[in-house]
Amino acid sequence: MKILIVNGPNLNLIGKREPEIYGTQSLDEYLETVKQRFPECSIDTFQSNHEGVLIDKLQEAMDKYDGVVINPGGYAHTSIALADAIRAIGIPVVEVHISNIYEREEYRHHSYTAEAAVNSIVGHGLEGYAEAIEILKKNQSH
Repeated sequence: MKILIVNGPNLNLIGKREPEIYGTQSLDEYLETVKQRFPECSIDTFQSNHEGVLIDKLQEAMDKYDGVVINPGGYAHTSIALADAIRAIGIPVVEVHISNIYEREEYRHHSYTAEAAVNSIVGHGLEGYAEAIEILKKNQSH
């Protein structure tokens, strides 16, 4: 199974940014351990701070991947265009949020991208990425 993990704005700062919320391990370090945990999967990762670049990457995934894990960061709460891209690509997408967006500022409580995804994992820390891969694997076996 080929999986693409897409991370949005400011997620390149995980490990440095607000460690009380996001922890001290870098996202790159954690994603390397995820790749080792799922040797049966081919996992590529991508991060951008730019909405259009994220949309382009999702569109490129259409013919290359069996599923996508996306942490859209703050774009989850603002980007109808990113939600439309998730709907358009025709492959399962699972949304991940490291923190519990429902226990944070009110403007974070609604996610446009969650509405487009097959599932959403919220507040499970970095482990949410591994959980999302498990969901994609189960989805493929059905």
